[in-house]
Amino acid sequence: MAEAETVEVKQEAPTGLKFTDKPHPENKWFVVHTYSGHERKVAITLGERVRVMDLTDRINEVLIPTQKKIIISNGKKKEVDERMFPGYILVKAVIDDSVWHAIRTTPGVTGFVGIGNRPTPLSKKEVDSIVKFMKLDAPRFEAKFKEGDAVKINGGAFKDFLGKVNKVMTDQGRLEVLVSVFDRETPVEVDFTQVVKFDYLRLKFLEIFCTRQASTGR
Repeated sequence: MAEAETVEVKQEAPTGLKFTDKPHPENKWFVVHTYSGHERKVAITLGERVRVMDLTDRINEVLIPTQKKIIISNGKKKEVDERMFPGYILVKAVIDDSVWHAIRTTPGVTGFVGIGNRPTPLSKKEVDSIVKFMKLDAPRFEAKFKEGDAVKINGGAFKDFLGKVNKVMTDQGRLEVLVSVFDRETPVEVDFTQVVKFDYLRLKFLEIFCTRQASTGR
């Protein structure tokens, strides 16, 4: 019986921070622009400022929209939280001058999304769509392959076969690869972890070499 495949889960910093158990009844979600890659740092720093400045009644929550994703690294699958909107965080607040200033002057923040200097809140429908997408159970795969890529199969029944990617099935983490079996192109399905990219020129050279070897009987 084959062993169950394991997926390493990479522990990430929290993607959401709540500053109070009693949110303001008139709060709304606003989009805040940050330096890309600084989203979590900004969220944590903002949380510290909110508590020090005693603004938890008006700045209630921060959310970094993420989605589950499986990446392939060194032949292993790792599940990570990928940012849906790099360079942006969502802040649930009631905007007034002091709140605007507290958020805008947080290190790493470059501004609000809105018209002019006036932040524009997200609609409930927009927020619900983001939260729903974040809660999807099935993580998607990171596809590092595209149709036409030359690859070498390094596992399974077709190990060491060279071929060309014919179809990428990102939702399944699998590829359809065309390999030569008895001088005929044959499609085979393999997992992302079972292939590595192969230099196209080397592949063409080997195809020509093998063809000449076969024709001369050597």
